[in-house]
Amino acid sequence: MPRRTPEQTRELFWLLAFALLVIGAGLGLRAPWPADEPRFVLVAKQMWESGDWLFPHRGHELYPDKPPLYFWLIGACYAVVRHWNVAFLIPSLLAALGTLWLTYDLGRRLWNHRAGLWAAGAVLCAFQFVYQAKRAQIDPTVVFFITLGVYGLLRHTLLGPSWRWYWLGCFAAGLGVISKGVGFLALLVLLPYALMRWRGWSGLSEPAPRGVGRWTLGALAFLAAIALWFVPMLLTALHDGDPEHRAYLHELLFRQTATRYTNAWHHNEPFWYFGEVIALFWLPFSIFIPWLLKPWREAWRSRDARVWLPLAWVVLVLLFFSASPGKRDMYILPALPMLALAAAPFLLALAERRGVRVALFGFALLLGASLFGAGLAAVLGEPNFELKFEAERGLAGGGDALWIVLAAMGGLVLLAAAWLRLRRAVALTLETVVVLWLGYGLVVAPLLDDENSASGLMRQARELAGPDTVIGLVDWREQQLLQAQGAVEEFGFKAAPETQWQRGLAWLRAQPQGRVLLVQDASVPACVERAAAKAVGVANRRSWWLVDASAVGGCEIRKAEAGE
Repeated sequence: MPRRTPEQTRELFWLLAFALLVIGAGLGLRAPWPADEPRFVLVAKQMWESGDWLFPHRGHELYPDKPPLYFWLIGACYAVVRHWNVAFLIPSLLAALGTLWLTYDLGRRLWNHRAGLWAAGAVLCAFQFVYQAKRAQIDPTVVFFITLGVYGLLRHTLLGPSWRWYWLGCFAAGLGVISKGVGFLALLVLLPYALMRWRGWSGLSEPAPRGVGRWTLGALAFLAAIALWFVPMLLTALHDGDPEHRAYLHELLFRQTATRYTNAWHHNEPFWYFGEVIALFWLPFSIFIPWLLKPWREAWRSRDARVWLPLAWVVLVLLFFSASPGKRDMYILPALPMLALAAAPFLLALAERRGVRVALFGFALLLGASLFGAGLAAVLGEPNFELKFEAERGLAGGGDALWIVLAAMGGLVLLAAAWLRLRRAVALTLETVVVLWLGYGLVVAPLLDDENSASGLMRQARELAGPDTVIGLVDWREQQLLQAQGAVEEFGFKAAPETQWQRGLAWLRAQPQGRVLLVQDASVPACVERAAAKAVGVANRRSWWLVDASAVGGCEIRKAEAGE
């Protein structure tokens, strides 16, 4: 493979710089937002503070829902920058940049530099990729490890033989397992590879002699990555005598894996759900898919493994996730880089077609007009949706800035459309991506942060309670504990709200002076004298009250529920 020319290196640099601008805009300007971000950051923060890196905790309780690698990464970033509001987004940012580089490099090696740029650019333009990369979700990290796994396996099967890359790919798949459990999906690429090898497809690397033992080493590399965490965790759980650790082991290995896949207890969606996700959430890249069907069909007829090995893997991943009743839109994200790779040799030619340019131009025009129209209508007309949105998020009286920004973003897209016209629809698409994500990261997210993150709520609660008062959390969410200022107490996360209230009431009465309860409105019992309680505010569309001993005179403690 020839080395990149200086010009090609510059183009790659500008692609990654563009990605850093789009994804990194707003880093440090907001706190973690629910549903998942506060939970993951809280777990990482408690790991850092406690020194227990094997068993994640959410408050006083163990958190068995996810393996710990992602929490380790957040903790490692905090060790460098020493600021949680910066550190919590760095793993996703780095994982996204790594995924883009892997996609580019594989496209360059399979075809050429230009195809690699188009493949990485297609991934970067997909809404879901950037949205997840700008959030503290595990998914960008697991996408990176799965992409690295497939990258290593394709370096061996299409560009090899290269056993080192094969072993690295298997090891990366193992790291994906201790990130989110589904890292093994990278290994599925070996199934279509074996079939294509048997059927004599073109584009596959020559098989290496005496390779059985080397193939087996791949399984060992996969297990070795998992063992980095699993072995010390298992030994500790089995030998320290703590029943909670054994319960954690059972919950993680069975309920959160096999049971969650085969008999999901939430997020149930129909079989075709991910088809809708790809069509909508992978815009504007998904616009190309109807035009890609013909070249993909021709590649099938010519048995081109360079196109169909990654594409067959995408189909397997799609079938795997579609077969489970529990579905969330981000589950399918690992398939995006390989779908873009399978499209890479055709994207440049397709972008010159009038139909594609019309679709891209129409997409940008529709998005710009929607943002501009909604923002302008909210500022000038005070429509019902604006008032409801502002009231739910505590923005009443100060929400016009948000709508002005949305109108400005839409206006910039419309101006760019008027300037670039149809013939430069691809450039218009890139401009739309920049405007959308810079506006969101630098302005929209900071405007919504106080309410979305609960930082404003917890700041107000501390002001009302006083600097030395301990605040007990009832029916709390992770963002309340994470954003708490000063001393706090909690009474279990998984416990029913009524049980939390009873425990909190007993705790409050044990020391009436210097303690208060912060209670979600829906969980304030009728026995509480609301006139003596203090309304704190709204966060995450929930109202909260500060309740002291004077407001609970008519409440009774049920000893069984209070744990006495």
